[in-house]
Amino acid sequence: MPVRSLALATAVGAALLLPAAPAATAAPHDATTATRDARHVTKSVTVDPTGRLAADGTVTLSGTYRCTAATGPVFVASSVSQGDPSVRYGIGGSFAVCDGLEHRWVNRDTTPVNALKPGAARVEATLLELRPLGILPLPSLLARQGQDVTLVQG
Repeated sequence: MPVRSLALATAVGAALLLPAAPAATAAPHDATTATRDARHVTKSVTVDPTGRLAADGTVTLSGTYRCTAATGPVFVASSVSQGDPSVRYGIGGSFAVCDGLEHRWVNRDTTPVNALKPGAARVEATLLELRPLGILPLPSLLARQGQDVTLVQG
């Protein structure tokens, strides 16, 4: 094949693979643009500063999360510790919807009675995706937030 034909074929092939360039027009900043800008934060999780502690040992923790499309199921897991940081109690887990918008999460679970008391505690929330890889899904950390909270009776 002559060099000129090879160069032309390469250029045509490259043009077919590249997406068309967007039109260079100035668009006003509107709600759609703001939503699109908010979606640039692809993964985050927060913890509310107050958790609830019931008399039977049930702990309720909450916060927000945001994530974009995922290849596997995504969950918000949480744990709490008080006093000894090496002793943590897992507090439930909730399914996450990854659509780029901010959502609330609430996890609730029962700890041993008298394991936790009203007052200062440390909560960790984790946004975790189970990515399919062969036969077993593998956990992938998307976001994590540690937060000092106050556990209140009720």
